[in-house]
Amino acid sequence: MNSFGRLFRVSIFGESHGQLVGVILDGVPAGISISEDDLMADLARRKSGAAGTTPRKEDDIPHIRSGVFNGFTTGAPLVIQVENKNTRSRDYTELRKTPRPGHADFTAFKKFGGYEDYRGGGHFSGRLTTGLVAAGAIAKKLISPVTMETSILEVGGSEDIQAAIDKAVEEKDSIGGIIECRINGLPSGVGEPFFDSFEAVISHMVFSIPAIKGIEFGSGFAAAKMKGSEHNDSIIDTSGKTETNHAGGINGGITNGNVVVFRIVVKPTSSTHKTQRTMNFETRKIQDLQVEGRHDTCIALRVPVVLEAAAALATADLMMQSGEIKRINQPKDNIV
Repeated sequence: MNSFGRLFRVSIFGESHGQLVGVILDGVPAGISISEDDLMADLARRKSGAAGTTPRKEDDIPHIRSGVFNGFTTGAPLVIQVENKNTRSRDYTELRKTPRPGHADFTAFKKFGGYEDYRGGGHFSGRLTTGLVAAGAIAKKLISPVTMETSILEVGGSEDIQAAIDKAVEEKDSIGGIIECRINGLPSGVGEPFFDSFEAVISHMVFSIPAIKGIEFGSGFAAAKMKGSEHNDSIIDTSGKTETNHAGGINGGITNGNVVVFRIVVKPTSSTHKTQRTMNFETRKIQDLQVEGRHDTCIALRVPVVLEAAAALATADLMMQSGEIKRINQPKDNIV
């Protein structure tokens, strides 16, 4: 449901136009140096402001409410909250009877019987990735020296990112994109076959990010056009290093010591300035719909740091399961 992980567990809470969003992290090892300042860089990367992103601007100041004492994690659950301050809920009043195409308005209504907070997408909004990013910043500390590296490969089917954004803005429509993530420095042996394979756990977490519609590892779908002799990665030294990396750093669901490489597909933002068609559940007739509010032309522009967070959270949990991360970072010699 709203929690993920076995030994390193993250629970997410909040709504787009509620008082706040945030996460609870359970299983954080004791003795990790943590402060709100450690979270700010990644939260700043997630913020809007660039061309093609939403006009909604939030301070995104994180508040660690528990789990840290004297600057170090205690081993108890760690709670992070981020307040919502720049909301315009009136933009969503009429949408109660006319669910937006591509959004969770209809499915959320069916799931929760009309009691859900529908403003700005409520609990289904990309706004909740703020908490994921904050949690991811902590997960990155846990898995160090393992690092995450993301890059936008294309948006709107073009490698010319800025030109594609400019065209979408001019056409008053939205576009999606493809983002690649590379996990560097992972030791071999991380991942649990069958159902907790490295690919399975990463994919599970990645699909919790709103707007993600596909994932591939290594050669991905291109492998279907290759022969086995082409796709197999020859091992060239005793560390397990391979000549190629078509497997994306994973064999049998377990990391092989090479760089883990995967790519995700981000769909076009569902809200656009173009007129769409939808059912009016009050009149029982199909009608035109003009979506108001503030939204991204290309949500893919803000996804890289969210993807890093998701990958870091999944990786941290699997590294704990394989014994790569201990429950106490550095035990104290005595009690003061």
